[in-house]
Amino acid sequence: EYYIEKVGLNGQEEAYPRELSGGMKQRVGIARALAVEPEVLLMDEPFSSVDVLTSINLRNELIDIWTDPEIRMNTVLLVTHQIEEAVELADRILILSRRPGHIVGEFRIDLPRPRDKKDPAFSNYVDQVFSLLA
Repeated sequence: EYYIEKVGLNGQEEAYPRELSGGMKQRVGIARALAVEPEVLLMDEPFSSVDVLTSINLRNELIDIWTDPEIRMNTVLLVTHQIEEAVELADRILILSRRPGHIVGEFRIDLPRPRDKKDPAFSNYVDQVFSLLA
């Protein structure tokens, strides 16, 4: 119940999976992962299957959960193909090559949160990551 509340699913505890939207299903997945109280949360493209507005909300909720002092998880490892998403969420970005996978680049993101996508520094990080990928 604690984690259901943390991900904003109050009142949906008795709902069947078919009754939940894509965003709600993602929230259930996050709550299930948090319920075992991990020190590290592993996420593989968690926002790719939802619409843009839901993705924005879920990213904001993830940051709130990650920075919540009541939750002992202190590390999130996120796989994404969205450069802006990586710059928005990460403190550190690792760029992997194609097979065989190895690290070809690393960026430390030194921006305060919440991050402003209109900030020239944000755009600079996006451009740096993109230039390495292109």
